Amino acid sequence: MQYPWHLYLMGFMYTIAGINHFIKPKMYVRIMPLYIPAHLNMVYLSGIAEIILGIAVCFSMTKNYAIYGIIAMLLIFFTVHFHMLSSPEAGAGLPKWLLILRILLQLLLIWWAWFYLKF
Repeated sequence: MQYPWHLYLMGFMYTIAGINHFIKPKMYVRIMPLYIPAHLNMVYLSGIAEIILGIAVCFSMTKNYAIYGIIAMLLIFFTVHFHMLSSPEAGAGLPKWLLILRILLQLLLIWWAWFYLKF
C-alpha cells in the first residue's frame, strides 16, 4: 500500500533522531532525570527504538504497531521534557517558554502519529 509522503517523512525523522542518539549521546545523557537508571544505556536503547520504529512505520505489516510504539515512546519522553523544565541544569539554559513549547510539540507529535492509524 502506498502511504502519504508525510508518513515516510515521519519515519525518516525518527530514524535520524535515533541515529543522533549514537552521534551525540552526551547531549541526551545530560537531560535524563536522575531517577532513570543507566543513563547512557537508556540513551542508546531509546535511539535503537527510534530507529526501529522509524523504519517500521513505513511498512504495512508493521505500521500500526510502530505508531503505537511511537506514541508510547513519546509519552515516556514527557519525563525528560518535564525534567528539563524543572531543572536549570537539564534545561541547558534554554528559556522556559521554549521548554514549554517542546512539551506542546510533543503533543503535536503524538497527534501526528495517531493520525496515521486510519490509513
